[in-house]
Amino acid sequence: MAASLAACQTVAAPSPGNTPVAQGTAAQATSVPTIGYAPATAQERGYSALVLDAVTGEELYADNADAPRYPASLTKMMTLYLLFESVSSGENRLSTPLEVSGVAASQPPAKIGLKAGSTLTVEQAARALAVKSANDVGVVVAENLAGSEAAFARKMTQKARALGLSRTRFVNATGLPDPAQVTTARDMAKLGIALKRQFPQYASYYRATSFTYNGRTFRATNNLLGKVRGVDGLKTGYVRMSGYNLVATARRGGKQLIVVVMGGTSEQARDKEVARLIEAHF
Repeated sequence: MAASLAACQTVAAPSPGNTPVAQGTAAQATSVPTIGYAPATAQERGYSALVLDAVTGEELYADNADAPRYPASLTKMMTLYLLFESVSSGENRLSTPLEVSGVAASQPPAKIGLKAGSTLTVEQAARALAVKSANDVGVVVAENLAGSEAAFARKMTQKARALGLSRTRFVNATGLPDPAQVTTARDMAKLGIALKRQFPQYASYYRATSFTYNGRTFRATNNLLGKVRGVDGLKTGYVRMSGYNLVATARRGGKQLIVVVMGGTSEQARDKEVARLIEAHF
């Protein structure tokens, strides 16, 4: 259970039986240079919500959908996008080993406990990001694809522009706290749609309710899987600055929705709100 709870957030929130880990503040954040666009400062724990028809893009509901927010581990949707793109381009295969640095191994939870000097495959990395939301794995991907997390963050922001995410800037691959890492509910919905549409062969990764690595099994961070009819992904996130975030996709019959809630006051409140919005718009 402790692993399940820690997996739900970029940095594990205090929970019964868990020792809280230190969470970043603006003073602790380490921004890296990105391309010129600088979005507005996000509101800490600001609430946003958006429901789109995932096929047509039609807006069905919006509340502060374009207001600046902190993505937390929703960031890892872009980390996954670039990882999958590297496979599509032939740069990597799913079986390609990725090397684990000391920096990657030292990342705070949520993580899968990688050891410096070890390796994991691209496929293992993708599953760990999609299911466990592992920060150590996010940095492994960044360093192996771009040489450093700073260089990878620049690629993330450049890809965001190419996908039309005009209000998003990334400065790290994980979503760990940094006031310069800013997005909106609308941009996260666009990213979720692009991720599933561009790489449909990996849809099962987001539907998985568990991931096993090195003899340990980690439960999915998306609590709605198997509990709300039709939900088939996508990504959760939490740091103190952001509140509780969730991008969820759902399919019933011929209709597909993508629902974003950011700034939830608790994991339970966020999940309840996403479930409510799904039921309201099917």
